[in-house]
Amino acid sequence: QVQLVESGGGLVQAGGSLRLLCAASGRTFSTYRVSWFRQAPGKEREFVAAVTWNGINTIYADSVKGRFTISRDNAKNTVYLQMNSLESEDTAVYYCAAATGWGSVANSNGYSYWGQGTQVTVSS
Repeated sequence: QVQLVESGGGLVQAGGSLRLLCAASGRTFSTYRVSWFRQAPGKEREFVAAVTWNGINTIYADSVKGRFTISRDNAKNTVYLQMNSLESEDTAVYYCAAATGWGSVANSNGYSYWGQGTQVTVSS
């Protein structure tokens, strides 16, 4: 069993930065891949970024590539999402999710555990 809690969201001006944290409980967290998804009002939840269990491999949505960086510290049971050059289109609730293996990482149906979300608002 894994429990996830996101933090670090807030209000930021366009061009600014935020770092989101996903803190996990559970001894097996280091064996899970972790992804960030986001959902804007009136839109479907969309994939943002994923990292393998060991932090070596990452993958990003085209819309955030070059601006966001996902990383993890298994010793701290925490996954990070560093977001730079934020745009108004990045405004959404951001969720972290965990799953085993490295399947269809962009498919939200493949994740067993989800956090409650953290709001990110980018003002233009």
